[in-house]
Amino acid sequence: MARYTGAVCKLCRREGMKLFLKGERCYKDKCGFEKKPYAPGQHGQARKKLSDYGTQMREKQKVKRLYGVLEKQFRRYFDKATRMQGITGENLLQLLERRLDNIVYRAGFAGSRKEARQMVGHGHFLVDGKPVNIPSFLVKAGSVVSVCEKSRENTRIKECVDTAEGRGVSEWITLDKGAFKASVLRMPARDDVGYEIQEHLIVELYSK
Repeated sequence: MARYTGAVCKLCRREGMKLFLKGERCYKDKCGFEKKPYAPGQHGQARKKLSDYGTQMREKQKVKRLYGVLEKQFRRYFDKATRMQGITGENLLQLLERRLDNIVYRAGFAGSRKEARQMVGHGHFLVDGKPVNIPSFLVKAGSVVSVCEKSRENTRIKECVDTAEGRGVSEWITLDKGAFKASVLRMPARDDVGYEIQEHLIVELYSK
């Protein structure tokens, strides 16, 4: 499966905001975006005025990189969002938030979405008591995501759970640290996303 293998701090710098792609490092002074809060490259500090298309493209790239989704899959999410009732842009963000790897990250079982994707792929989690190793699995309201019994002694998962409250858990998810499980109370609303995203620009880009 195709995946990005380059320096992830450059992605944050390119998009002009923290995407929290390196977990705990993003909260420290060592964060690459804190050291160099401008675009990478020789002309990264130059002021550039983007066209309307360029602005829309940057917004799409930012959301793709934030959730770790490549173009083909992102387009499928958009097509699905257009067929759903409601506002297309908000539907798109809701679909991305419902991904299992995002739920694992939001609940505090992993320090980043990339780490969460790896953990899910290695079979560390159950959804409603059934093993699921597909990071893109869409979790429903009322579902319970839990750590497998054999994985509860995993040092990294225990570290993440212990520090979850410090990073903050989303309001639409409740975490039971003792039982190593997270319950999805409801579908995520637009305000639950918590990032500066102008989803209408993505809709305008794909609607051309």
